[in-house]
Amino acid sequence: MKKILYFSASWCQPCKNFKPIMESLSNEMSIQFVDVDASPQLVAEYGVRNVPTIVVVNNGQVSSKQTGVLTESQVRNLWNQN
Repeated sequence: MKKILYFSASWCQPCKNFKPIMESLSNEMSIQFVDVDASPQLVAEYGVRNVPTIVVVNNGQVSSKQTGVLTESQVRNLWNQN
């Protein structure tokens, strides 16, 4: 099963700008929203150092990791290539 982990923080302005894109894509992709302050174990497990970060996980394996604000088409491309 494929999913995206979307790591963000409430204090992060770029995260606030990127969240609506991720919310709209959540209708067609499996996206788990992760608050880095509330989930330090997941942050450590996936080696997240900056937010926003998206991690594409396919069958339990990280297939892609991208930091920064992306366009909707960039997120789709990451999803489709993995």
